[in-house]
Amino acid sequence: MSAKTSSKSAAPAPARRRIAFSISAPDARNVKLAGDFTGWEEAALEMQRQANGSWKANVAVPPGLHEYRFIVDGQWADDPKCDVRKPNPFGGENCLRVVD
Repeated sequence: MSAKTSSKSAAPAPARRRIAFSISAPDARNVKLAGDFTGWEEAALEMQRQANGSWKANVAVPPGLHEYRFIVDGQWADDPKCDVRKPNPFGGENCLRVVD
């Protein structure tokens, strides 16, 4: 018997989508976005302060389920607008976002 071989090539990676993240933190000096798409703290993204005291970042991520949190002045913070969460190994919860 011979082993089956496939003539199909690997499918191209799905197109990334730009997703907006925001948090209200008017007294913060620095806010970062950390998630499975940034390598968490390793490459957390600096967010931009808005005139109304919120912070925003737009990120290109592949489709799928993504976990994230904010780092506000060095402290981990949840997204108060996110109702879907998953326990993390540090005793807290990560926020979840589905990207189609």
